[in-house]
Amino acid sequence: MFPTVAKAPSRTSEPPIPNRERPAEPQPFQATKEQLLDFYKQMLLIRRFEEKAGQLYGLGLIGGFCHLYIGQEAVAVGLQSALDGDKDSVITGYRDHGHMLAYGIDPKVIMAELTGRAAGISKGKGGSMHMFSTEHKFYGGHGIVGAQVSLGTGLAFGHKYSNDGGVCLAYFGDGAANQGQVYESFNMAELWKLPIIFVIENNQYAMGTAVNRASSEDQLYRRGESFRIPGIQVDGMDVLACRGAAEEALAWVRAGKGPVILEMKTYRYRGHSMSDPAKYRSREEVQGVRDKSDPIDHVKRLLEEQGVTEADLKVLEQDIRKQVNEAADFAEQTPEPDVAELYTEVLVERY
Repeated sequence: MFPTVAKAPSRTSEPPIPNRERPAEPQPFQATKEQLLDFYKQMLLIRRFEEKAGQLYGLGLIGGFCHLYIGQEAVAVGLQSALDGDKDSVITGYRDHGHMLAYGIDPKVIMAELTGRAAGISKGKGGSMHMFSTEHKFYGGHGIVGAQVSLGTGLAFGHKYSNDGGVCLAYFGDGAANQGQVYESFNMAELWKLPIIFVIENNQYAMGTAVNRASSEDQLYRRGESFRIPGIQVDGMDVLACRGAAEEALAWVRAGKGPVILEMKTYRYRGHSMSDPAKYRSREEVQGVRDKSDPIDHVKRLLEEQGVTEADLKVLEQDIRKQVNEAADFAEQTPEPDVAELYTEVLVERY
């Protein structure tokens, strides 16, 4: 016989899932022709930059791990275009090149960092996974899965403590969504009503495992419900949907209502990293997403409807390829850090 366990007193005054205020349903951003062109250029820059990075990795000019953002460009461009660059902060995981480019950081210093050069944005010490720019309030680039979520919560606490009006955008993936520190961060962020947007970039595969094979709740925008954090699921292949969701989330957070979760349903075309042959999915699956949902092709069609010609877009393509080639040349020609740099900037002393 099992012992009798006393029942907890019922709380009839409050239903199990109380009615809660939620952000408004996001609407696609109504972009002008100029804004569409800007989105197109930013996404194309990320795509061509990442393709070049893949080539340099194959040539042995980039060492260590390298995670490409090809296919996910609409997320970073759409969300970060809504931020206030003077006060908002961004933190992400190791698939970080696209986020830096979407922040307007010079491709030359990013490529130099990838190749471990002294002219890199982290002086060649961070490489692909650990790039920072405190000038742009971009705080990495983190190789430990999910660790950046807790750090982002700390950044949000800093915004609230200093009352600077800033919001932290903390990116993580569907794999990191199952890490314990994520839920500790959710709890603290909601308790203290911290100004943070938790962005889950759900690219469908955590390394090599489909999200529905590793997550008992694969609708990841619901993951904050037990903490009373509202969630929104967004088409992460549509830059206008991403921008519209960012505006609603920012309005909620800036109003002092606490955190919000955005699940961006997106897709990566390449493997998890450059060492991943991605045999866990078919070529037909990847090509099907490219054909039906490519974020750059979508904006290209919208531009053509507004009278932008194929010839106009070719000029943009040529300019972007030139930028990327110049970044690669710069990275190859600049020196590596001096050996003495191994011992610098290991510790920051504050008095």
